[in-house]
Amino acid sequence: MTADSSGPKALRRVKRKNYFVCAAILAGGVVVQGVVSDDIGSAFLLVQLGWSVGFVVLGLMVGAGWIAVKSSGFGSGLVSLVGVTALIHLTGGPYSPFFPLLIGLPLALAMFTPDTRTPTIVITGGMLGAVVMLDGMAGMPLRRMLLQVSGFGVLGGVAIVGSQTYQRMRGAERSAQQERLEALERLAESERLRMRAERERTEVERLVMVGQLAAGVAHEVNNPLAFVKSNLCFIEDELKRESTTQDRAELYDVLAETQQGVLRIQQIVSDLRRFSREGDESGEQGRPEDAMHEAKRLASVRLRGLGEASLDIAPGLPAVRLGQRHLVQVLLNLLLNAVDAVETAVPARRALIWVRAQTVDGKVQLEVEDNGPGIPPDVLPKLFEPFFTTKPPGKGTGLGLALCREYVSRAGGTLHAENRPEGGARFVLVLPAVPKPASAAA
Repeated sequence: MTADSSGPKALRRVKRKNYFVCAAILAGGVVVQGVVSDDIGSAFLLVQLGWSVGFVVLGLMVGAGWIAVKSSGFGSGLVSLVGVTALIHLTGGPYSPFFPLLIGLPLALAMFTPDTRTPTIVITGGMLGAVVMLDGMAGMPLRRMLLQVSGFGVLGGVAIVGSQTYQRMRGAERSAQQERLEALERLAESERLRMRAERERTEVERLVMVGQLAAGVAHEVNNPLAFVKSNLCFIEDELKRESTTQDRAELYDVLAETQQGVLRIQQIVSDLRRFSREGDESGEQGRPEDAMHEAKRLASVRLRGLGEASLDIAPGLPAVRLGQRHLVQVLLNLLLNAVDAVETAVPARRALIWVRAQTVDGKVQLEVEDNGPGIPPDVLPKLFEPFFTTKPPGKGTGLGLALCREYVSRAGGTLHAENRPEGGARFVLVLPAVPKPASAAA
């Protein structure tokens, strides 16, 4: 005999425990009946003890995996049918006080083997056969026997129908559970796709801004490169001839200028690399002052000779609940939009952009203002809608402001646009401040 590992171990343990409990109840019944009755025969006690031992054996076999969990229902039904029939025969046949136990067999089996109705059907047939046999041995009239068999048959049918109904309900529950799991999987997959699309959309918008800065970067890099090259030629000429103390001082000045030019190139490249890299900044904090300076440096390559941007930063600004990279991206987007707006103004004018930051009601408020033509009233309500843009084809994606508002909203802040009374546009960004640690506050 080989072990059957098809049934889960947990289910086998539960079934084994059930059989042992039933065996204990039957054994306890022997003791109780011995106490309350003096005329219990040894045959009766042996039958009930044998019934109890049968359940113990079934429990051991199921626990060891020697018989399948579903098949054990036949064994328990057969053991119970033989035990009940023997007890009834020993205590008066159809007139035995244990005779009603026969009708209880299919009902009990239906309850203990809900996963299959086959054992219930088989035991119902066996129960009816036992009734006929016991009635026949007792010489019961045929009419009464048929009435008894039909009544027992109806109750057995109820047990079968109940078992079948339970199976259908279990099947419906399993189907519903499977549908729920599939729906959750589809939802999870949809969320993964949405997050990936959001990341891609963010990267596209950032790379678009990098592209807008590219021409300005070339100009900003070429200027320091030109005087670095000129200064190197001057240094070479000075080294070829004898130099006076005054010449040496001038040489140091040239070296200092050259170093500044190289540092400027390094700063531009560093800012662009940091801005264009991918990264996850969930849970990060942003430093408004640093972000404003970085956004201004990046925007300067686009401003060039068009105008200037000035910063007005209140002292002691706290950190905000928006990652540094996203904060820089939002400010840079607003600065570039301001440059584009002033560039289209009629008559043409020098771009003046102001970026202010202060603490208002425990939050950090940043404002970006320009002296451009302002925002048309019909455009203002649609300004933050995805893919809405007033820029010519190829110059704007319509995602910049929509993403800015999304980043800000996710951090618990607000972003809105308005027109300045004196002309031009104003974007107001309000972000929740990060509370200072208790030790720092003290």
